[in-house]
Amino acid sequence: MNIFYTPDIIDNQYTLSETESKHCIRVLRKAKGDKLILVDGNGGWYETIIVDPNPKKCAVVVLKSILDFEKLSYSLHIAIAPTKNTDRLEWFLEKATEIGLSEISPLLCEHSERKQLKLDRLEKVLVSAMKQSLKAYLPKLNNLTNFETFVKNADADLKFIAHCSEGSKMHLFNELKASQSVIILIGPEGDFSEHEISMAKENGFREISLGNSRLRTETAGIVATQIVNLVNEV
Repeated sequence: MNIFYTPDIIDNQYTLSETESKHCIRVLRKAKGDKLILVDGNGGWYETIIVDPNPKKCAVVVLKSILDFEKLSYSLHIAIAPTKNTDRLEWFLEKATEIGLSEISPLLCEHSERKQLKLDRLEKVLVSAMKQSLKAYLPKLNNLTNFETFVKNADADLKFIAHCSEGSKMHLFNELKASQSVIILIGPEGDFSEHEISMAKENGFREISLGNSRLRTETAGIVATQIVNLVNEV
């Protein structure tokens, strides 16, 4: 199934961009009468047919449209400190999108080793993962945000911080409820500082565990995403 990301589609006729047209006609060798799937990243799923296989401006007509295609029954916002190795962050974005989440906020923490990001490249990873996993919703990717600023403005039904410090912490699975909005903080390789943990707690975040294993940042993000997904599928 060939899926094209078309965030600006608004009616029953659409012309692919020159880049997408070339890929569709020259690379995939699609022809007049062939069907394509378009997604707008906001839940719109469009089944279309090619009416003009122009390699510079391929035109399609919408045969069927579905709004809110496979919309999640919950909202999940993962706020995660970017890893030093960008490949690991991209891996997290790809897999989390495949599993299902709503929003991602890169966090600038006291122990952060990466303090700059190429958001345009990360956005491309999200788009590719959305198409590969046959989804119509593109997770929102926010700018790199200071930890204090984020926790003071975070708003959700359930707010959690995952960290490795000693103490009594409930497993995330046991703290969740279905069909809720959830924010989960995932720290950098050096974990959150004690000051950051205290600040999060002061702003309504509950400490949680993701299991007995000590997880890498990107792995913790995936585990948290899957646990939330699992609770909402039960």
